[in-house]
Amino acid sequence: MPNGAGGGSPVATAAERIFGDLREVAARVRGGLEAEISESVLELPGEVAPAAEISRFAREERARVLEAGVSGLEKLAAHREDEIGEDEFFGVEAIVLLEGRPAILVRGQDFPPQHDEWAVLDAHRTAIRESLARVGRVEVTGHPSLDWIGTAFLVGPGTVMTNRHVAVEFARASGDRWTFGFGMSARVDPAEERPAAGMPAAASSPYEVTEIVGIHPEVDLALLRVEPAADGGLPAPAAVAADAPAALPGRPVYVIGYPAWDGRRNEPESMRRIFMDVYNVKRLQPGTATEFTPGGLVMKHDCSTLGGNSGSPVFDLSDHRVLGLHFGGRYRTGNFAVPLWELLDDPLLARAEINWV
Repeated sequence: MPNGAGGGSPVATAAERIFGDLREVAARVRGGLEAEISESVLELPGEVAPAAEISRFAREERARVLEAGVSGLEKLAAHREDEIGEDEFFGVEAIVLLEGRPAILVRGQDFPPQHDEWAVLDAHRTAIRESLARVGRVEVTGHPSLDWIGTAFLVGPGTVMTNRHVAVEFARASGDRWTFGFGMSARVDPAEERPAAGMPAAASSPYEVTEIVGIHPEVDLALLRVEPAADGGLPAPAAVAADAPAALPGRPVYVIGYPAWDGRRNEPESMRRIFMDVYNVKRLQPGTATEFTPGGLVMKHDCSTLGGNSGSPVFDLSDHRVLGLHFGGRYRTGNFAVPLWELLDDPLLARAEINWV
């Protein structure tokens, strides 16, 4: 887990806000459980059976948790909250995480077809694919303990944005400038996806970080200059919101990044339920913006993020502009981002020629 990387599972207790019809969701989840067919390990070769047995136990445990969650949703729908037991509450949280705020694996700079709550993503596939191509994993050489640190995304000509707490892992202040730490280098890899079973990993063409443009003195933001690999160019930068969207709370958004395991900052079982013990690879994480105070430098969202998401862009689903720079979160409280339109006249961002739209 990258050192100091902020994350935070979403608020997983607001089922009524996240889902429209709780009874419909409960029926859908129950139907999915009834449709699952258990595999028999007795028909498998001996060397495969132990792994299959473990897989069967995992499926049975998942089914038990979701059955309890269905019961909890039905009680919520009937306004019988005081009757919900601990296992049912745990199950409701699992359903919210798995269905209401998923963390979708990215393959080939694309995502699988979505259903139910997030079927709307399919209508935006072309624009989301363009967003995916502009986001990469920040990797380092020469660091004493890490080989990657967080996420970054293209925001200007040859310029990426990430968090201050990501950049300071390889950058050092030198007078009024920032330089690389001794023996260290960095790059941004837009791939780092989880390959499909039996398939090789996607080819990677990282962008070399050639300069630290600057690290913001007040907010958790840094800008880096990058150059493409010799055999390719850079995608056009993302459009960064130059003004606040109307009615921000409740607005559908999505984050793109590389969530990493962090048992210190997030409740481990919730992490396992949503990320299925697959970390460090590219994901699309939809949710909603939840809070912003005009004139402030923090907006909140409830996408399912973890530590490696530090430096991730928060995109507006309606027009695919970047609204915020994700920098951290707190379990059961929410996630935090820098509202970028508030920095429209900031001198550091002016130097970086941000693609304001």
